[in-house]
Amino acid sequence: MDMEIPKPTKGQLERNLSQRIQGLYRSYLESQPAEVACQIFDNKIAIVLDNFMTRPVQLLAEQGKRELAQQVRFNLNKALEPQLKALIEEVVGVPVIDWLSDAKLESGHIGTIAILAATPELGQEASTTAVKSEKAIADGDE
Repeated sequence: MDMEIPKPTKGQLERNLSQRIQGLYRSYLESQPAEVACQIFDNKIAIVLDNFMTRPVQLLAEQGKRELAQQVRFNLNKALEPQLKALIEEVVGVPVIDWLSDAKLESGHIGTIAILAATPELGQEASTTAVKSEKAIADGDE
C-alpha cells in the first residue's frame, strides 16, 4: 500500500528555504546574513537577507571605495544566482522563471523576488479555529 507523503505547509517551506539559503551563503562565502526571511505569495517568493556584508565588501566600503564595494557585492550576488535558483526549485518543486534582486550597501540588505512557473503545492496549515471549536464542544460550550 502506497502511503502518500504529506505536502509541506507554506510556513514549513518558508522556514526550510530560509535555513537552506543561510547555509548556502555560509558555504560559498564563509559568511552569513543575520537573518533570512522568505515569504511565499502564490507563484512568487520574496527573500530578504538582513545585515549581510562579506568582509572584503565591508573593507572596501570602509576604505572609501564604495563604488567598487557595490560592484563586488553585485557580482557576488550574480555568481550565487544559479545556486539560489536551484535551491528554490529543489525546495518548492517548481521552476524559477524570473529573478529580481537588489542590494543596499548602506543597510546590508539584499532583496530578491523569485517568480515561479506555478504556485507550489502546499499542505494544509493546522486550523486554530477548528482546534478551538473542537475543544469548546468537548468542554460542553456548544
